[in-house]
Amino acid sequence: MAWLNYHHLYYFWTVAREGSIARATQKLHLTQPTISAQLRALEDNLGEKLFHRTGRRLVLTEMGQVVYRYAEEIFTLGRELQDVIAGRPSGRPIRFSVGIADQVPKLLSHRLLAPALGLAEPVQLLCREGKPDRLFADLTTHSLDLVLTDAPLTADTKVRAFNHLLGETDVAVYGVASLAEKHRRGFPRSLDGAPFLLPTEGTALRRSLEEFFDRERIRPVIVAEFSDSALLKVFGMGGLGLFAVPTAIHDDVRRQYSVKALGTLDGVRESYYAVTIERRLRHPAVLAISEAARNRLFA
Repeated sequence: MAWLNYHHLYYFWTVAREGSIARATQKLHLTQPTISAQLRALEDNLGEKLFHRTGRRLVLTEMGQVVYRYAEEIFTLGRELQDVIAGRPSGRPIRFSVGIADQVPKLLSHRLLAPALGLAEPVQLLCREGKPDRLFADLTTHSLDLVLTDAPLTADTKVRAFNHLLGETDVAVYGVASLAEKHRRGFPRSLDGAPFLLPTEGTALRRSLEEFFDRERIRPVIVAEFSDSALLKVFGMGGLGLFAVPTAIHDDVRRQYSVKALGTLDGVRESYYAVTIERRLRHPAVLAISEAARNRLFA
């Protein structure tokens, strides 16, 4: 494999910016023959002509323009890296990549991540939803900075990462007005035989609900199961069944889906975690999320 010589690329970049080798010599403190030799070496390495002469000026060829755009990006990033290491602001948004386990409610994800966008330094947020195992694997390759999940990483996952508890919340049952009025009296016994919408098997909330129903000997009628928590609520808004939601987003759920709460389920709690490869949190966006979650959302 041919390796790119970044010294040669830097000399090319400087000549392109200055417009001539003569002016580049003043910036680089090198002689014209030395710079000319470096440019020829870069062209030989790439197998392309990068300049053609117009009078006394060097003008970029079409391929030279392509190489210059890449060189500009490379050396701009290099300067920003030095600024970051030196603790100086770079002016470029912090890139913050987050994986969200598909059973974490969308409203809760929004509430958890919003503080990261309120930092003094701008943040560019990239969100990807998926199965936890896949997200944990991407975390180890540094494709993600953080994974939000409703279940902690276990030793069986064989991923070296760390759980950071963001908080816990009660779980309540919601439904459209007609269903809420019909099944509120005698709650939670009134859920026996009531139409119910459940998350799919294997999720933390599904396990908690099944344990509650078994413990209380309640048998709701399962109308549908959903892997997407937002789609489950949309069906609930349509009046097709009751559904369970963390009380941390109580006001958002009532307002957005036009539903009413019947009551909370005793002993049913949902926990949410930030999983990172850091044992101690350092990323400013992750710190903002953790602080807001503990002090406000789950307080």
